[in-house]
Amino acid sequence: MSEEIKKFKITIDGQSAEVAPGTTILEAARKIGGKSVPPAMCYHSKLEKSGGRCRTCLVEVSKGSEADPRPMPKLVASCRTTVMDGMEVKNLTSPKTQEARHAVTEFLLINHPLDCPVCDQAGECHLQDLSYENGLQQTRTEFERRTFDADDIGPYIKLNMNRCILCARCVLLADQLTPEREHGILFRGDHAEISTYLNKALNNDFIGNVIDVCPVGALTDRTFRFASRVWYTKPINATCKCEKCNGKAVLWMKGDEILRITARKDIYGEVEDFICNDCRFERKELKYWNIEGPRHIDRHSVISTNKYGSLQNSYKRIETESVTEIDSNHEKQS
Repeated sequence: MSEEIKKFKITIDGQSAEVAPGTTILEAARKIGGKSVPPAMCYHSKLEKSGGRCRTCLVEVSKGSEADPRPMPKLVASCRTTVMDGMEVKNLTSPKTQEARHAVTEFLLINHPLDCPVCDQAGECHLQDLSYENGLQQTRTEFERRTFDADDIGPYIKLNMNRCILCARCVLLADQLTPEREHGILFRGDHAEISTYLNKALNNDFIGNVIDVCPVGALTDRTFRFASRVWYTKPINATCKCEKCNGKAVLWMKGDEILRITARKDIYGEVEDFICNDCRFERKELKYWNIEGPRHIDRHSVISTNKYGSLQNSYKRIETESVTEIDSNHEKQS
């Protein structure tokens, strides 16, 4: 019989969990769940060697392990730091972590344009969530921003380099999911940018997945651009018979019309199963699909099911309670 692998105990913001050796702090936090999970813009569990670029997941390790209880001298990237037995981590409870996250968000937004009113990613953008929770109301820097013209880098994909935060997710996906990568990060430092090699087009059978892994609106679907806001559409789980992929997708519908098709994502916005270009771009008619039912969006988003209805109900409940309380106070006074 094989020996049972000893699990490591980790405590994050006072909540404990046991995880296998080699697990990162970020994955351990996701196992615990809740608000103690650090945000991550560049990490994607399905992509090898992802993470360590955006620094939004920085946490404070207040206790290294049972064997060496000394705290780590600096904040660490939770997506790249593995758990030790007895480790204690502070995320929301650490002022240093929150201050660092505010600073990282400010740097990510230095060149990012205020495109939310016209960006197709609005409503499901991770950078929107991050800036809402950690961003400043106005910029503290005054200099000429980097600007790029929107570029068609394939028959289906539009690149808005102005919005890119150089998370490298799309490059890693092309490396690991397609036989030949035709785009990458060119130049260095503040001149770095995503571009194709010698103006080649991205037309691999699975290259459309770079749209799904992009956490911002840098890579968008040309067949969906400016067609509708995502919160006006209904996400539907559906499957089709496909020889290239498993055919599991989400149809974003307006009435009986399919406006766009995406891969299915988990609560952290990571793709569960990658789909091919045929399913994503060429099958926008209901005759190709077997409908499973409405897709529940777990992330806190305007797309979340019944969000507006629940808010309205809560307002009505609050108003009713306040009216009842006022009436009861009048009765007591009389």
